[in-house]
Amino acid sequence: MSDPAGQIRVEVVYALPDEQKIFSFHLPEGATVRQGIEQSGILEKYPEIDLEKNKLGIFAKLTKPDAVLHDRDRIEIYRPLIADPKEVRKQRAAESKATKKGAGEAEGGEGVAKGTPGN
Repeated sequence: MSDPAGQIRVEVVYALPDEQKIFSFHLPEGATVRQGIEQSGILEKYPEIDLEKNKLGIFAKLTKPDAVLHDRDRIEIYRPLIADPKEVRKQRAAESKATKKGAGEAEGGEGVAKGTPGN
């Protein structure tokens, strides 16, 4: 299927925890990311999307709302992270370290108990 003259085909994608929504449509050449999102109707369907807060991308590369779209671009609207990935890694590392340290103390503790007088 050919695109109408002076038009580009774009997609807007929004992934939720249990579903992914894809909107495909045509826009005039020179349209921006913001115009594409507004034209898609996704803002009415998902009012939690805030173009001032949600990050946006085109094929997994961050972009700005005023970036000009090209034919076959996929605009992605990213949801905010629930947890900071760096903090989660730090917590896991600390827990792992504590678990290993605790296991070593338990082994050492058993040895001391066996070696105490009266046992």
